[in-house]
Amino acid sequence: MSEKNVVDAFKEGGIIAYPTEAVFGLGCDPDNEEALQRLLKLKQRSPEKGLILLAGSYSQLLPYIDDSKIPLDKRFTLLARWPDSITQLVPKNNNISSLLSGSFDTIAVRITTQPDVVALCKQTNKPIVSTSANLSGQEPAKKWQTLDPALSKQVDFIIEGVTLGHTSPSKIIDALTGKVIRN
Repeated sequence: MSEKNVVDAFKEGGIIAYPTEAVFGLGCDPDNEEALQRLLKLKQRSPEKGLILLAGSYSQLLPYIDDSKIPLDKRFTLLARWPDSITQLVPKNNNISSLLSGSFDTIAVRITTQPDVVALCKQTNKPIVSTSANLSGQEPAKKWQTLDPALSKQVDFIIEGVTLGHTSPSKIIDALTGKVIRN
């Protein structure tokens, strides 16, 4: 670990371990293709699965979604489900990296109140990629102290904060149909 701060690590394409609502996440700048590839390799995660974007506000998500495909009545419902605990699948902006959306026409997004994440997103004016801090198939860490040592050695910055104390990962809902994908 270097002496740089989390914003520097983010802007330089680093992988960041950070607290979310229930577990620790791994993330990076969603516009840095090299960082996205490194994150997927580190996680041993298939690029077809896609990733989640975690933001402090809806406006930070706008460059990544196709807001024009969300009918007004659905937008009200979408926004009413936040913040915290619910990840929603929304129509993606076709200009984003396929590593973010995987093999889908949607992108998974969530707005959080976790203060460390909100501060980072505010400072960078971007969402952060979010995937659980574990190798695929393993249990995610709930505290920074319980991060897999092999993962810890490969991340560029660890935010030593705490989760919001939720007991399970976020529910995933298709924002337009209301179908629950993960409960």
